[in-house]
Amino acid sequence: MPIFGQVLGIEGTAWNLSSALFGDDLVALYSKPYKPPQGGIHPREAAQHHAAEMKEVIGRVLTDPSKVAGIAFSMGPGLGPCLRTVATAARALSLSLGVPLVGVNHCVAHIEIGRFATGCRDPVVLYASGANTQVIGYLNRRYRIFGETLDIGIGNGLDKFARSRGLPHPGGPAIEDLAKKGIYIELPYTVKGMDLAFSGLVSAASETRADIEDICYSLQETAFAMCVEVTERALAHAGKEEVLLVGGVGANSRLQEMLRTMCEDRGASFFVPEMKYLGDNGAMIAYLGRIMLEHGMEMRPEDTRVNPSFRSDQVEVTWRSDEEIRTVPDIRTAAPLQARGAEAVVILGDRDVEKKRVGKKYRHTILDRRLIAERTRAEARILSLARRAGVPTPIIRDVTGDTLVMERISGPLLRSALTPANVELAGDTVGILHKSGIVHGDLTTGNMVIRAGRCVLIDFGLSSVSSEVESRGVDIHVLFQTLESTTDEFPALKEAFIRGYSENFSGASEVLEREREIERRGRYL
Repeated sequence: MPIFGQVLGIEGTAWNLSSALFGDDLVALYSKPYKPPQGGIHPREAAQHHAAEMKEVIGRVLTDPSKVAGIAFSMGPGLGPCLRTVATAARALSLSLGVPLVGVNHCVAHIEIGRFATGCRDPVVLYASGANTQVIGYLNRRYRIFGETLDIGIGNGLDKFARSRGLPHPGGPAIEDLAKKGIYIELPYTVKGMDLAFSGLVSAASETRADIEDICYSLQETAFAMCVEVTERALAHAGKEEVLLVGGVGANSRLQEMLRTMCEDRGASFFVPEMKYLGDNGAMIAYLGRIMLEHGMEMRPEDTRVNPSFRSDQVEVTWRSDEEIRTVPDIRTAAPLQARGAEAVVILGDRDVEKKRVGKKYRHTILDRRLIAERTRAEARILSLARRAGVPTPIIRDVTGDTLVMERISGPLLRSALTPANVELAGDTVGILHKSGIVHGDLTTGNMVIRAGRCVLIDFGLSSVSSEVESRGVDIHVLFQTLESTTDEFPALKEAFIRGYSENFSGASEVLEREREIERRGRYL
C-alpha cells in the first residue's frame, strides 16, 4: 500500500476548531475553541466562530502546503452547522492543493489516536465526551457499540448541572475541583444492562439543596461508577484484556482512577492518552485520515456529505486485522469451578451455583453496599415471580445479604450457540417474561442458557417489575446491541428473535417499534 506523507486534519464537530499535520508522528497542532458568552453551545454561533477562525487555525499548521499529501475532516457525528463549515473548508483545500480528500468518523478517530498514543492493541473503549458516552469494542472490521447512553452524553450532563449552579463552561473542570472538598450523598444510579442514563441523575443533582461541594463529589462518584460498571460488563462479556479511555471527559482524574482500579482488580491493562489527544483535536482526524488514505479510502467531494448522526459501527475498519481478537470462554463449559463475571463470583457445584456479589473498589463504599443489597434482594424476588409466570429460570435454594444459591443450569450460553433456532428460543422466553410484567435489565447472550430445547434466563441482578413499553424496548435494545456487537449474522438472528418474541407476546409490535425509536434517538444532544 502507498505510504502517505503529511495529512492535514480539521476537527470542528462542536465547540473546538482544531487542525493538525500528521506524518509518521504529529508535526503540528493548533486549536481555537468557541467559548459561549453564557449557557451551552449554540450551533450557529459555533459555526460562525469556525468560519471566522478557519484561516488562522489552518494557517498555524499549514506552513508549507507542498508537503501536504491529503486532507481529512470530521464528517460526524456532531452539530450540523459546524460540520458543514469544516467540510466546506476541507473540500476547498483538497481541490486547491490537488490532494486526496477523506471524511472520517469523529468517534473512530478518538479510538485510533488513543491506540496510537498508548500502544494498546484490542481494548474495550470507554468513549466519554460532551455528547457521547459509549462502550465500544472491535470485531469483524467494525467498532461495535456494546452499550451507550440512552439520553444525554456524560459531558453534556455535567455541563447542564454546571449551568444550573452558575459554573463556567465547560462544567467538568469546575465540578472536578469542587468535588475534592465534598462528601457522598445519595443520588439516582441508572444502569440498564449494557446501557446507562444520566438525565435523572443530573436533574436530582441540580435540584438538591446540599452543599455544592458534596453535590459535585456525589455527581462524579455516581456518574463515573455507572460508566465503569458498563465498561467492566463489556470487558467480561468480550473477554478482552485492555481498557482504553478516550474523549474530553477522560481528562478527569477521578474517572481515570476508577477505571484503573477496576482494571487492576480484574487483571486488565488500563490506557489513557496524553491530554492533547483526549479532547476533540485535529491530530486524531489527521491520523485516522492518513490511515484511511493509505488503505485506499479516498473520497470524491460529492461523497463527503456530513452526517450529524454518524455512528462508529457504520465505518468499515479496513486497516485492522481480526487476528487481534480474543474470544471469551463459556464459563459453564470451561474447566474452572469458579468464575468471575462483571458483578459476582460464581462457584459451580454439581447441582447448585453460588453467586456472591463482590464489592467494587472503584465505587464509593456507601453506594457499593447499597447496590449489592438492592440487587441481591431484587434478583431473588423477581426470579421467583418469573418462574411462577412460566419463564424458564433457575430455582432459588437460599438467599443471604450478598449471595444467592441457585439450581445449576447445564448447557451452553447463547453467545456460544448463536443459531437462528436458538435465538428464536430466546425470543420465546423473553416474550413470556415481558408478558408477565418483568423486565430483565441485562438481556445479553451471556445471560441465556440453551437447555433441552428451551432458553433459560439467568442473572436477574438488574431486573425490575415493569409493564412500561419504554422499559421493555430498552430490554430488547440491549439484546440487539449485544448481538450486533458480536456477530455479522445479526440481521438473520434479529428476525429469528422477533419471530419467537411475537409468538408469545401480543404487545410485541409496540415494543419492537419503541426499540426502533430508541435506536433512532440522536446521541448528539
